[in-house]
Amino acid sequence: MTFVDLMRLAFTALIRHPLRAGLTLLGISVGIGSVALLTSLGESARVYIESQFEFIGSDILVILPGRTETTGAIPGIGGAPNDLTLDDAQSIQRSVGRVQLTVPIALGTETVSHGERARQCVIMSTVTDMQDLLELDLVSGSFLPEGDFTRGAPVVVLGSKIARELFPGTNPVGQNARIGDWRMRVIGVTEVRGTHLGVDMDELVLIPVATGMRMFNRTSLTRVMARLTPGADPAAAEVDILALMEDRHDELDVTVVTPGAILGTVSGILDALSAALAGIAAISLIVAGIGIMNVMLVSVSERTPEVGLLLAIGAVRRQIMVLFLAEAALLSLAGGLLGLGGGMAIIQIVGSLYPEFPAATPTWVSGASLSLALIVGIGFGIVPARGATRLDPVVALSRK
Repeated sequence: MTFVDLMRLAFTALIRHPLRAGLTLLGISVGIGSVALLTSLGESARVYIESQFEFIGSDILVILPGRTETTGAIPGIGGAPNDLTLDDAQSIQRSVGRVQLTVPIALGTETVSHGERARQCVIMSTVTDMQDLLELDLVSGSFLPEGDFTRGAPVVVLGSKIARELFPGTNPVGQNARIGDWRMRVIGVTEVRGTHLGVDMDELVLIPVATGMRMFNRTSLTRVMARLTPGADPAAAEVDILALMEDRHDELDVTVVTPGAILGTVSGILDALSAALAGIAAISLIVAGIGIMNVMLVSVSERTPEVGLLLAIGAVRRQIMVLFLAEAALLSLAGGLLGLGGGMAIIQIVGSLYPEFPAATPTWVSGASLSLALIVGIGFGIVPARGATRLDPVVALSRK
């Protein structure tokens, strides 16, 4: 019996009962589609998160006020024993040899307006080195002025989206805008950058850090970002920064995090979540496999005379077993292809609805899904196939 003959016989047997075969195929397709969809979403989420952290860079440390070990919460939530100050930021840059530059940041929200147009915005108070740290390019004007951290000026750099909304059709550079009750001069507009780490960079409003701390009447920074010197060990730099801050504050009251550490934690969570979702989806595969077993058991029962005839004319039992396994494999593979196609279609829809999310089905997911479909079909088809090989030709031919 050639491979072509085998496939022809298997296909003919399946189309004799289209409703039964169709329902079983549907069960397989739902299971395979769920596995492919959830796995693809997990992998796409991983790629998206990694791309977001690449925006910051692996050589960046973030110093936050508050200590997770002592508060048991997110650093800075619920207050910190001491302020994280501009002097601390300058001291880190001067005293820690592995640190190339530090960028103090204080965040707040305020209404930004020009004429009758107003918008609630995130105000990032920072320094000129932020442009280099985040590789921000300008479409017009200049970035925040250089100078002492502690000196500020009433100037502002607008994100591209905010600039378009407040100054439609005109160049805002050189014009005035208001941030709350403060009158500010627009000195620059950033290029379009999109969203990174959940922050729309085109909606940011940047002002000098000293100006921002006076504007929001605060003494503590939200965070300090430190870029390491080329080749510096982040772990060693973290130890040096913690030692310096403990010496300055007489206690260890800051937390140092790295994008790599955060990415590792997030990746672990994604792995666990993907495994759990894939496990849930696999339950439907088991149910579908039981459906294949049931269909094949019924098929063996209905085709007992046919099996007896094949055995009587010289077919060996191994060929009978391969025939029924081919039917199970063909049914499961067809369901797998249908489910994979459905999962890929949903992924494409997600990608079109959320263009910034890199929704795609990796090649290995496609291969693994079809392989899983074959394994389920053959695995659950073995019992009925073995039952067919044990039939006695004489008894089988006597049945009607």
